[in-house]
Amino acid sequence: MTESAALLPSGLRDTLPPEAEHEAEVTASLLATFRQNGYRQVSPPLVEFEASLLTGAGAAMTDKTFRLVDPASQRTLAVRADMTPQISRIAATRLSRWPRPLRLSYNGTVLRVTGDQLRPDRQFRQAGLELIGSDSDAADAEAIVISAEALTALGVQGLTVDLSLPLLAPAILPALSQDGALSGELREALNRKDQASIERLTGDAAPLLTQVMATAGPAAEALDRLSALPLPDAARQVLAPAQTLLPLLMASLPDLVVTLDPVEHRGFEYHSGISFSLFARGLHGELGRGGRYWATAPGFSGETATGATLYLDMVMRALEPAAKTNRLYLPTGTSPAERRKLQSEGWWTVASLEASSNAATEAKRLGCSHVWQAGAAVSVA
Repeated sequence: MTESAALLPSGLRDTLPPEAEHEAEVTASLLATFRQNGYRQVSPPLVEFEASLLTGAGAAMTDKTFRLVDPASQRTLAVRADMTPQISRIAATRLSRWPRPLRLSYNGTVLRVTGDQLRPDRQFRQAGLELIGSDSDAADAEAIVISAEALTALGVQGLTVDLSLPLLAPAILPALSQDGALSGELREALNRKDQASIERLTGDAAPLLTQVMATAGPAAEALDRLSALPLPDAARQVLAPAQTLLPLLMASLPDLVVTLDPVEHRGFEYHSGISFSLFARGLHGELGRGGRYWATAPGFSGETATGATLYLDMVMRALEPAAKTNRLYLPTGTSPAERRKLQSEGWWTVASLEASSNAATEAKRLGCSHVWQAGAAVSVA
C-alpha cells in the first residue's frame, strides 16, 4: 500500500484499538447514566437539509458546517457540526405530542470545517442530554448534575463547572445590543477581557463592565459581589436564576467546584440563559458545555430548553488509558459451549482458525494474554 492510501484530510484520523474500544465503553457509560435519569435516546442522521439544520440554535454553527448538494433532490445538504439543533428539530416535530418536560439523550459523530487550538480534530463524537419544555431552575441544575455524575462515574478527577451569564452584558448595555445580542467585536473583547477595546466600544458603561468582569471566580463569592454592584433591573433579572441555581447544585453535589465568569460569551452565541462549561483539573479545553436555549425548527414556534453536550475526545483525555484486556486464545477443538462459558466469565476470546504446532506462540503473535490449555487459562506473558 502506498503512503498516500493511508493519508487522511487534516483534522481527521482513524481511531484504532484499544482507543476505539475504550471510547465505545465510555460512550456506553455516559448513555447509561442519562438513561437511568429518564433520558430517552434518539439518533438523528449525519446529514440534513441546510434549511433545517442551520436554523434556530443551528445558525451559530453556520461557519463550521460542511455543505454538499443532494443528487436526488438537488437541494443543499449540511453535515452536522453539532447535534443539539437536531434534537431541537426532533422535539418540535416528531415528538411534539410527547409530554413535557421531554428528556432526550444522544450520541454521534460531528464534522466541522475547521478545528481550533485546543481541539485540532475536525471530526469527533458527542454525547449529551436535552431537557425540553421546562423553564425551571431545577431543569438547569439537573442538566449540570447529571453531566457531572456521568463524568464522575467514569473516573474524571478534579471536575469543575464554570457558569456563564451570556445575557448579563446585553442587559447592562441595551443601547449596544440588538435582539438581545452584542456585536461580535464587543463579545470578543469581553471574552479576551480586553480593557482598552471594552472602553472604546462601551464608553460610559465601561467602568461598570470592568467591575462586573472583576467578580469572576468562585460562584458564591462572585454572585455576592455582583449583587452589590449598581446593576440595572434587567441585569438583576438575569442574575436571579444563577442565585437560585447554585444552592440546588450544592445540595446535589456538595463537593463540586463551581465558578462564575459573568461576561463569557465564547461558544454561547445561541444561549438564552444560564450556560456552563465543564473542565477537569490538568486538562486544557472543555469536557463539554451546555445551558439554556430556545429549541425550535422551521415552521414551529419552539420552546425553552436546557441541556449539555460532552465531547468524547476531550473526555478520553481526562481518563486513565484503558486497562489491558484479557484476551484468551482458543486452540482448535475448543467447543462452542466452552467458548461461550469463558466469554460469560469476562474473557475476550480469539479462536484458532487452523491447527498450530505451538498454541502459546500463536497466542502471543495474535496479541492474546492467555492461552486455553488443559481446561485452564495459562498466561503467555
